Amino acid sequence: MGKIIAAIDFSDCSINALKHALSIAEVCKCELILVWVGKPASQREKYENQKDDPVENIKERFEKLIEKFAPQYPGVKITFKLRKGKVYKEIAAEAKTSRAMLVVAGTHGASGFDEFWIGSNANRIVSACECPVITIRAGINIRRPLHRIVFPVDSTLDTRQKATFTGHLAKLHDAEVHILRLYSSKVKPIRQNVDFYASQVARYFEQEGIKFLTESMEVTNLADSMIDYAKEVDANLISIMTDQETTTSNLWMGPYAQQVVNHSPYPVLSIHSRELMTIATG
Repeated sequence: MGKIIAAIDFSDCSINALKHALSIAEVCKCELILVWVGKPASQREKYENQKDDPVENIKERFEKLIEKFAPQYPGVKITFKLRKGKVYKEIAAEAKTSRAMLVVAGTHGASGFDEFWIGSNANRIVSACECPVITIRAGINIRRPLHRIVFPVDSTLDTRQKATFTGHLAKLHDAEVHILRLYSSKVKPIRQNVDFYASQVARYFEQEGIKFLTESMEVTNLADSMIDYAKEVDANLISIMTDQETTTSNLWMGPYAQQVVNHSPYPVLSIHSRELMTIATG
């Protein structure tokens, strides 16, 4: 059985992400692990005047969450873990230890609101985790299950690498994938690369029996264009590479990836690039 991790700080934002994680775990037949790290600064004062053990308090809150959601998702095994340390490092460590296929976390976006630790650590969680991460902004009413996924294709070689995992989710959810060719340059060879990569992805989806269609856009800002298109087609997931149109190390998210995670009103699936291609390149 595969495993999915939901980062929890008990804020509305993280509970919203939890609901999304549950819907995916149900379809993917995965175990869901709820992870809380350390003691958030925002909650420290809350416990100072209490006689109760804060760790026991957190365990009780998890037990209540499981009691609430388990009957709604009888096919999903829900467990929880408490860890100590830096939030993003511990979430990434748990994902690696558990061999999780996916991490789901809430984010407060670029508003500067960091009352709870998940929202302020979302970008770091994306950067630190080796497995794919879905981030969901606070206040977003998510329609479940997945039904339409935006799959942007740019001129970078790595842009195709998200096809395998995105296709896997799409197939399990019977979702339609919109391959979106993004032309950010008038230079012919660059545009030809976009077309070539998009055709490879389309061929892969066709071979895998995944529903898809192909669209194109002339863009000046990749992030804004992805989000605008997602709104236009009523999508409920955007799939991106963390190093979208950059040459930065995998340890840091590229600027467009950060913009999408921070500003998207839709869940964002972020995937790190790998040396080896996972789809046919012929």
